[in-house]
Amino acid sequence: MASTAGRRSVVAGTVLGSLLLSSCVIGGGGESAPKASDGKVSGSITFQTWNLKNEKFTSYFNTLIASFEKAHPGTDIEWVDQPAEGYQDKLSADAAAGSLPDVVDMGPEAAYTLARAGVLLDLGKADPGAEEKYLAKAWQAMTFDGLGGGTYGYPWYLNTGPSFFNKELLKKCALDPAELPTTYDELFDQAETMADNCPDVAMIARMPAIETFGEYGVPLMDKAGEKFTYNDAKGVELVERFRALYAKKGLTEEALNNLQTKEVEEFKAGRLAYLPGSSYTLTDLKDTAPDVYKNLAIGARISNGSPNMYIESLVVNAQSEHPALAREFAKYVTNSANQLAFAEKASVFPSSAGTLDDPYFTKDDGDPATQVRIESTAQVKKAVVWWPPAFSGSADSETLREQIAQALLGKKSVKAALDASVKYSDERLETNG
Repeated sequence: MASTAGRRSVVAGTVLGSLLLSSCVIGGGGESAPKASDGKVSGSITFQTWNLKNEKFTSYFNTLIASFEKAHPGTDIEWVDQPAEGYQDKLSADAAAGSLPDVVDMGPEAAYTLARAGVLLDLGKADPGAEEKYLAKAWQAMTFDGLGGGTYGYPWYLNTGPSFFNKELLKKCALDPAELPTTYDELFDQAETMADNCPDVAMIARMPAIETFGEYGVPLMDKAGEKFTYNDAKGVELVERFRALYAKKGLTEEALNNLQTKEVEEFKAGRLAYLPGSSYTLTDLKDTAPDVYKNLAIGARISNGSPNMYIESLVVNAQSEHPALAREFAKYVTNSANQLAFAEKASVFPSSAGTLDDPYFTKDDGDPATQVRIESTAQVKKAVVWWPPAFSGSADSETLREQIAQALLGKKSVKAALDASVKYSDERLETNG
């Protein structure tokens, strides 16, 4: 399974171009007409997952599929899995070639692109009773305002996580581990204190991503989902805090280009005091950074309102020869019982309605891993998917990071930097729309 942030779906350049050109043939966006079907749950379909065929999950999926086929005689589910590397390119290429599997694991950004190209089934229309089976915010995350409000995926699993702090570094730098920050103002205040007292370590190691703007309270897009708005006064305010911290040498020049992997490396090396984590992080730190693990403090995810979460869904190919079977199987994989079983195995959180109330997510047994799960569950209940599906995880993210870096280096104002990033995002969205 890929990392939390790494499972954001991004569709890459040249293949995406051919896919969008093919959408002109399909119908220029939105859902293409599904193939004829008698509505019976029968036939053979292909189910594709993302980096899940391994020792940990193979038995789970084999049993899941066998149970479904037994309950639905005359059906055959072929499970295929693709490695993490190059997954998004593979989705684009398959869609452009008309060979996308019937049911596919993907996140909102990839689903948005494929739905815009007419490749995916609008489940809001095709299966209007399904919405009540999922958390409202999970269903909404797969409902795209910029595509007329269609819903293009059955929500599957969610992920978020608490914040992790190095207590030894906090004490060394005159900060109290019993007073962990919970808001961005508190985080920046403590980061500046750390910069004053400990020039050899840092609190923050990378630039804000688009979800950071959402957590800070910045409106990311207009109500129609057609224009980006993160260059407003609140967005400028956020980046100004980063610029002030950079001026105090609380951010290194390397931090201007750091990605999440570098941030994790710095935390494991004992040079970083704060790490926004996921449900996987605690076990990873225990296994790979035992000295840091011994000094961990666990707190809430930093936000000024609702914390961020990530979502994976199962989409249905609009051109499936057996759409009734594809929908039924996707719903089966994402029903409450199966989501709970998968969540327990994968250290993720279910998106099915009511499943988060299971004792597995609420009962504390004193184990640190349980503490993280309970803390994260509480966050999931109030979290939202801040990453806009229309925001490209490659092109838009890279542009945003580059523009913020220029502002911190004094090459342009913060407002000019954000204006340039928004302009690029708007033009890319309009060109590809």
